[in-house]
Amino acid sequence: MMGLILELQRRTPLGWLQLSHHKSRLLVALAGIAFADVLIFMQLGFQNALYDSNTRLNRTFLADIILISPQSRNMQNLATFSRRRLLQAADVPGVKSAEALYIGLVTWKNPQTRQKTTVQAIGFNPEQVALNLPEVNSQLDKIKLPETFLFDRAARGEYEQVFQQIDAGKLVTTEVDKRTISIGGVFQLGASFGADGTLVSSDENFLRLFPRRQAGSISLGLINIQPGYDTQQVATALKAYLKSEDVKVLTRAEYIKFEEDYWKKESPIGFIFSLGVSMGFMVGVIIVYQVLSTDVNAHMKEYATFKAMGYPNSYLLGVIFEEAIILAALGFIPGFIVPLGLYQLAAKATNLPIYMTAVRAIIVFFLTIIMCAFSGAIATRRLQAADPADMF
Repeated sequence: MMGLILELQRRTPLGWLQLSHHKSRLLVALAGIAFADVLIFMQLGFQNALYDSNTRLNRTFLADIILISPQSRNMQNLATFSRRRLLQAADVPGVKSAEALYIGLVTWKNPQTRQKTTVQAIGFNPEQVALNLPEVNSQLDKIKLPETFLFDRAARGEYEQVFQQIDAGKLVTTEVDKRTISIGGVFQLGASFGADGTLVSSDENFLRLFPRRQAGSISLGLINIQPGYDTQQVATALKAYLKSEDVKVLTRAEYIKFEEDYWKKESPIGFIFSLGVSMGFMVGVIIVYQVLSTDVNAHMKEYATFKAMGYPNSYLLGVIFEEAIILAALGFIPGFIVPLGLYQLAAKATNLPIYMTAVRAIIVFFLTIIMCAFSGAIATRRLQAADPADMF
């Protein structure tokens, strides 16, 4: 190991010397790599926000097992099934409770701007805790009142004056599908790609918003198991006992994955973000290839001289890959810094969970190295075929 380190110290940094000799070309290359990294970071950030925001509500459900209709596609497209299935589920050994949850999209009028927007309404029995949201659970008495709802403080839109009035203890009223409701309190959840915010209330208040919806048609069944029982075993028992085509049994983890898979595989927006990452990678490959290819062509005679002196192709290829690694490392620095500010800007504008993670930074750094190494491999093809006799 020490011998390798000493050898690297004695080695002339030919790759760096060639890059730094043409500073303008180096700056253009670094700007191109940084642009590619920014594009990849932004696409990955939006993609993560897509999965995060659209599974955030799923992760709040206080349930070990969740029943859904097989016709359901995602949280914004939930089909209903009979509430009788919950009564049947309660007969399965290991089931502690089975509660109904109602979910639907409504058009409501922003109390501050009077503009209409789409929010997601949730209704459940206020006598039972259904969501892992302490702010909601501490205000269950409020949603028992007729036409009273809790609203998402992190909703997308202008609501500063509304929240100030609510914090001051004032009651705020607005319209939902031509029906007047009251906002009795707030909680923190966040917007998603499917809805600008969330309304939470009792099942009775929910059904008033959907007069054509019957109480016996529910969106989700929240099943909690008794201590000492295995979730997977109880889920298997439920599947065998219900034997119904109108209900699907999922563990909590499976239900979260069900939602995420929709946005990954069925939603076109998930494909678009993946395509954006691929395009950013290809842009970087093309830019680095142009720089390295130009460098190889400009120094072809020097490389031929090295070959004539007995230097093997591996040495010359090492110089090109040295340049590629240097470009990757230097280009990644601004490519990492710029998205930090863009993430904050995008998160503030959209109220989506867009933020930098260490794992994403590491992934993009290695993608940058692969991108530059791949470009270097393409650029060295002509160098390997170079014949010193043809150069002079």
